[in-house]
Amino acid sequence: MSIYESLLREIRALPIVDAHEHLAPERVRLSLKPDVCFLFSHYTVNDLISAGCRPWGITARERGKLMEFLRNTSIPLEERFKVIEPYIKYIKYGTYYRALKIALKEVYGYDEVNWSNYKVISSKIVEENKPGIYDRILVEKCRVKYVLPQWSEPSYEKEYMRPVMWVNKLAEIGNFTELKIRCREEGFEIRSLDDYLNYVNYKLDEWKKRGVVGLKTVSMPYKEPFSFDKVDKIFRKGLTNFVLDQGEREQLFIFLREKLIELAGEKDLVVAVHAGVWDDFRRLDPRHNIPLFQKYPETRFDLYHMGMPWVRDTAFIAKNFHNVYLNLCWSHIVSSHMTISGLIEYFDIVPVNKIIAFGGDYTVYSLEKVVGHLRIAEENIARVLSKLIEEGRISGLNEAVEVAKMLFYENPVEIYKLK
Repeated sequence: MSIYESLLREIRALPIVDAHEHLAPERVRLSLKPDVCFLFSHYTVNDLISAGCRPWGITARERGKLMEFLRNTSIPLEERFKVIEPYIKYIKYGTYYRALKIALKEVYGYDEVNWSNYKVISSKIVEENKPGIYDRILVEKCRVKYVLPQWSEPSYEKEYMRPVMWVNKLAEIGNFTELKIRCREEGFEIRSLDDYLNYVNYKLDEWKKRGVVGLKTVSMPYKEPFSFDKVDKIFRKGLTNFVLDQGEREQLFIFLREKLIELAGEKDLVVAVHAGVWDDFRRLDPRHNIPLFQKYPETRFDLYHMGMPWVRDTAFIAKNFHNVYLNLCWSHIVSSHMTISGLIEYFDIVPVNKIIAFGGDYTVYSLEKVVGHLRIAEENIARVLSKLIEEGRISGLNEAVEVAKMLFYENPVEIYKLK
């Protein structure tokens, strides 16, 4: 047995922290009537569109239309599968599809999906969609001890779910009338920015009591926030039912976002930052966040997705800022080989306690593919560590397993204070 094979076997017995998902509570999954098209409705959609699957002339930026179509069970299954089937042969070599294929085999027992079996597979998916599916997929097959999901509310039945809340839920104010009503229902009269900040402070404490371990934001070009007095005037204008212009809304959001980042540091909550990969990824450059990393040294930042394609930049960000950690969530299925090559360089550059190995990054529609993503992540980590053994940088199998346990379990537990 090769070093790689021995190490992979050991890794596949380790406990796991799934350090980023978009999973709603299990009850939401159980309310659905899933079929095989659901497996193609998240991430794989991008590859389908890129390969030329463009019903109604949609573009990659309009991928939501194809996602909704594939999940719309009021449309006959055959009609939906017919739209995507011709393009499977073009996307089947990509890592998005590989995660689907592994999950298809491990969860439902099929090697491929095609015209001869798509209905049978769909029946099997419906049959398995019953109470306990989260435990069967996440705990039994994926060995997870904790999952860090992002959803609209921290209302999970499972103790192992430790939510990360979307910062915009408090930082983005669309309707001041609705804001005042919502805050009043929770015992807060909002007459000024100070009043709202008191509510924000209360809300973070309340979320933390409900198991929340972090806040999630996205990378964006940095702009220095206005002073408190200027933002208070904007806020009071909104409260008096005057319409704010785009610039005023932007300044209010920038101020509140930074205040939440500051409060996260005070309350021992991590700030997770989406960087790279998606849409016009230039606006998601991880380097945009350097002023925040400098400005809030007591806040822990979890930088997502290796900042792809800025993989090397994220390494030097984490090296130079004590409060920045690197999360490989999504990365393994964006590109397995980029993840491997980037992680080898991370070992050159970054202390090993700053790296989190895995986050599935799926929704309830693609729950099964967490299994496929994890298998790819296990392989990638095993390949990197076996190479380091061969180079003599890791002394042998036992030390490599210790490092793997740090990446998959101990590091995220420590960074997010999960215990």
